Amino acid sequence: MSQPSIAQFTPDAAARAARLRVMVFDVDGVLTDGGLRYGPAGEVIKTFDSLDGHGLKLLAEAGVVTAIISGRKSDIVARRAADLGIAHVYQGIHDKRAAFADLCTKVSVTADVCGHIGDDWPDLPVLTRAGFAACPANAHAEVKARCHWVAGTRGGEGAVRELCDFILRAQGRYDALLAEALA
Repeated sequence: MSQPSIAQFTPDAAARAARLRVMVFDVDGVLTDGGLRYGPAGEVIKTFDSLDGHGLKLLAEAGVVTAIISGRKSDIVARRAADLGIAHVYQGIHDKRAAFADLCTKVSVTADVCGHIGDDWPDLPVLTRAGFAACPANAHAEVKARCHWVAGTRGGEGAVRELCDFILRAQGRYDALLAEALA
């Protein structure tokens, strides 16, 4: 396995991350490596990174609402979201912009205090409206060009944890959460 590169970000990325109250995650290519594996009965098998999952739990502990908006619908995603305590899950969504607007209404926030991490064109309507746009290292070039923060790692291989740590540092919560873990 090669060494991850260093995340790239715009000069205002940390200030944008510091304002976040909601962080929205795509699934395929972000929380997973984007591969779709089919089992013998035709079921789709997805692999999630446990470090990413812990990062999501840390964000929630720090008071950041986490949500999923995914174009595909999967029982596996619903189960993973439940395991992580993610209450806002939108699956089988073709108009991610509408789901994002619904989420903002439900949690009573404006788009400028929301972040989104996505990897491909279907994520662009949310990425271009959110106050903080992020993507994994292997995102499509058009997505990377529109993001405030680009991970040094690939989707499903630690990009989400890298992002969560960035947000926690920007919000001044990382060191306190680490101290709690060490206590």
